[in-house]
Amino acid sequence: MALLSFLFPSKPKSATAAKERLQIIIARERNHRGGPDFLPALHRELIEVISKYTKVSADDIKLSLDRQGNLEVLEVNVVLPDA
Repeated sequence: MALLSFLFPSKPKSATAAKERLQIIIARERNHRGGPDFLPALHRELIEVISKYTKVSADDIKLSLDRQGNLEVLEVNVVLPDA
């Protein structure tokens, strides 16, 4: 089995890829404080990813970043349509 997984690696799931992108963006933001704001780009990417699975508008996704000393909290609120 290990040989098959080595020869044919599985494609990462979109949720895993999105989580990794988010971690990279947050790490980059911590290193470049005072630089360009990453939230608009993150907002556009979230709209693109979520739109693949359900219909959402830009107003349905809210992002906020709160900083208090060394603590940073990224809050993402997504309003999904009723099933």
